[in-house]
Amino acid sequence: MATFGAVDIGSNSVRLKIARLVRRGFVTVHEDREVTRLGEAVFRSGMLEPQSMASTITALQRFHRAAQRHGTAAVRVVATSAMREARNAKAFGDWVGAATGWKIEVITGLEEGRLIHLGVMAGKRLTARRVLLMDLGGGSCELTFSVGGQIQEMASLPIGAVRLTEEFLAHDPPKPKELQRLRAYVAEEVARIERRVLARRVQVTIATGGTAAALASLAAKGRGDGSNRGGGQASAAAIRRVAEEVAGYDLEERRGLSGMGPRRAEIIIAGAAVYAGLMVHGISGFRYSPLGLRDGLLAQMAGDLGGERHIQKRIQSQRQRALVTAGTHYGVDARYAETVRDLAAALFTKLRTVHRLPAEYEEWLSAAAMLQEVGSYVNRGGRHRHAYYIIANSEIFGYTTEQRRIIAAIARYVGNSRPTPDDRPIRVLNGSDRELVPKAVMLLRLARALNQSRNGIVRGVTARLQGGRVTLRLEAKRPGPDLELWALEKEGGYFQSVFGRELVAVGA
Repeated sequence: MATFGAVDIGSNSVRLKIARLVRRGFVTVHEDREVTRLGEAVFRSGMLEPQSMASTITALQRFHRAAQRHGTAAVRVVATSAMREARNAKAFGDWVGAATGWKIEVITGLEEGRLIHLGVMAGKRLTARRVLLMDLGGGSCELTFSVGGQIQEMASLPIGAVRLTEEFLAHDPPKPKELQRLRAYVAEEVARIERRVLARRVQVTIATGGTAAALASLAAKGRGDGSNRGGGQASAAAIRRVAEEVAGYDLEERRGLSGMGPRRAEIIIAGAAVYAGLMVHGISGFRYSPLGLRDGLLAQMAGDLGGERHIQKRIQSQRQRALVTAGTHYGVDARYAETVRDLAAALFTKLRTVHRLPAEYEEWLSAAAMLQEVGSYVNRGGRHRHAYYIIANSEIFGYTTEQRRIIAAIARYVGNSRPTPDDRPIRVLNGSDRELVPKAVMLLRLARALNQSRNGIVRGVTARLQGGRVTLRLEAKRPGPDLELWALEKEGGYFQSVFGRELVAVGA
């Protein structure tokens, strides 16, 4: 079975999980973690500092050796809040690439929340349908509300434990005024998303991350249960009590607390204040889960490769919802888009021996078909350029940055222009995709031509390959797909240049 690796470069720590895909899911074979405080200086100066970068590089090199030792088929490396905000993030990414060969993917706060949700849901069997997920990191806090495993609302707040410690807590233990300002700021940020995310009928609240683990341990100790037989649960009252208690301890006293790591002790006051501030609207506490971002990355990789059918279905469902939401927002004609999508899927299957695209390109092609007209929301003139920008830069759940660039590039060239190697939408792609995207573009152009009249007259198409000729026979609902035949004829020259074959289109 395949072995995968997931690396999370956070504002507080950098983490590795290597897992083997087996019949019933993943089995962890190796884990590693290093507190490097990559985000510490970012929240003061906007720059990653050399020492924290060097410490992170050292940890990543160790992770790289472990990945090689375990024979990983793929490793996905993501970075969160610190690198989202750092002005020298690209320079650090280049350094990582030179040291390890890995390419860092800087993900948004909402994508971070989606992946954490995927990881938790893939690893837990929950009976509750209405779930609130909280994840507090060094730079941000991600909140996700889902019903039946489907995400309904998400929010990412700039109230990470490292960030708040740097901004508000100058003394140890903090002065009363510092605590007052910290709690007021947390309350203000929480109030922004209260009604949208927190004021829901929540059946169970799950918290992930090191701060949640420490709070659950301290809450259990307060019940006289030093073994934490409470299963990692902490009530709202216990969280508030722990937040008050730790705020009165100095660093050495905090380090002496049960379940408290020495570096966690440095940021626990701010972290506890955040969780105390989140206990609103009847939220009675949380259950701690050790699952998180790395588990979501592993689940995503397994789902994309078809290794986990239930995960794959969950990802596909998220993607479809995201495409429909985006299309609705930008006023796309859903019926037209779905018709072109279905025709593109049919062409992908019937012309497989011609285009020889990887299987995943069928999904990228379908997504491009659904979003090809979003650019008209900005202006009909230049709508294909606008479509590229919108798709490449929008938050579309379930798609990575690179995948959105592929989808955007396919949608970019459905008008008069054709992709060239020097075009920016092509240049920013990975090497193999630069060769593959023009083939997908051709398929989408054909699908659009098959619905040129926008009335869905063509219900299907058959393909015949003979020598250097491809014959498409249109199956029409009624006589007269003349406009479609004309549009296909216009694409003949480009078809020849892409696939090296003559294109012939005939009516039924």
